[in-house]
Amino acid sequence: MKLTKEQRITLHGFNNLTKSLSFNMYDICYTRTKEERQAYIEYIDEQYNADRLTKILKAVSDIIGAHVLNIAKQDYDPQGASVTLLVSEGPVAGAPNESFDESPGPLPETVLMHLDKSHITVHTYPEYHPDEGISTFRADIDVSTCGEISPLKALNYMIHSFDTDIMTMDYRVRGFTRDISGHKLFIDHEISSIQSYIPDNIIEQYDMIDVNVYQENIFHTKCKLKKFELNDYLFGYTKDTLSQQEQAEITESLKAEMDEIFYGKNMY
Repeated sequence: MKLTKEQRITLHGFNNLTKSLSFNMYDICYTRTKEERQAYIEYIDEQYNADRLTKILKAVSDIIGAHVLNIAKQDYDPQGASVTLLVSEGPVAGAPNESFDESPGPLPETVLMHLDKSHITVHTYPEYHPDEGISTFRADIDVSTCGEISPLKALNYMIHSFDTDIMTMDYRVRGFTRDISGHKLFIDHEISSIQSYIPDNIIEQYDMIDVNVYQENIFHTKCKLKKFELNDYLFGYTKDTLSQQEQAEITESLKAEMDEIFYGKNMY
């Protein structure tokens, strides 16, 4: 819902609500040998090193309207990386208030408002099965803001920044703020689902499940890619080098891995 100027609630002082978005993605790959698994980990660490992740988070901060105060970044040994951005406040004069328009956020950089007491973080987790041919890459991004705008405006960009087989998203509004009469507001916008902030062409590509607790202002959406093309999950070779039986076995193994991650439990 996009609030008109007349519909916006006048607050007493600064908006103290905290809006937190956790975006969690997985990339799945089949690696036959220990050497292939190690090569996959090295590839992921190169593709999503701290410098590139910093660029992604800077773009996120621009989209939500944040001014970066400090950056801490680290590439880990033997694998993985982390980046943390602290950002500051200060409404931009004349900036449009499009915070709660339930539509996907922009891909280009757009400044709406500066923030205070807020942060954006990313952590990566490359890993592989000790005995079988499955390798996975997980990235967790957390965007926490105070004020009127929502970190959900950056969700579209984050989805486009990673090759994603499975996504899990959590959005929560915490605390309260007050209107000019002193009445507490525990949420300052209408939201029915995180899916409202995901482009239609992305929604069409995924199976999605919502688990929302409206009375607690907690919203959860998880997504699994519908289309399965075996070549997209092989590292360094194509399926035409495999027998029909090998293709079937690898497909079964990959789909089982994706189901377990999607449903959050061991199933096979």
